[in-house]
Amino acid sequence: MFTFAAFCYMLSLVLCVSLIFFAIWHVSTSALYLFFLSLKFQGPGANPPAYSIHGLFCIMFLCAQEWLTVGLNIPLLFYNTWRYFHSPTDTKELLYDPASVMNGDTLKFCLKEAWCKLSFFVLSFFYYLYWLMLVHVMLGESDSLLH
Repeated sequence: MFTFAAFCYMLSLVLCVSLIFFAIWHVSTSALYLFFLSLKFQGPGANPPAYSIHGLFCIMFLCAQEWLTVGLNIPLLFYNTWRYFHSPTDTKELLYDPASVMNGDTLKFCLKEAWCKLSFFVLSFFYYLYWLMLVHVMLGESDSLLH
């Protein structure tokens, strides 16, 4: 038998790889901006696809009643929400003011933020992998008890 919690952990593993990719991209672009290369993409701040993927994690685990996992993900969800609404943008399209992006303090902060998120997503990947295995072992034991 396959539970919704097992599905959530399996989907989270796949999507966590994309979040790790976004975090690596964020680290690399922030590092490039530190060397004052040309502005590209949206700047070093907001990353709406990563925010929505992480929000999906929280909703899935909330529906699966995985309270520990929700508790570990909620602080980053709140931070992402705050970061989205307090980004230094000029327009609704999340385009950055070049003067604020090229500020050295802002770039260093964005680089630290990117490294922290990268480490969180890598740790989350192994956490999801562990709990996926644990859910499968628990399912295997419960199936053997029924027969």
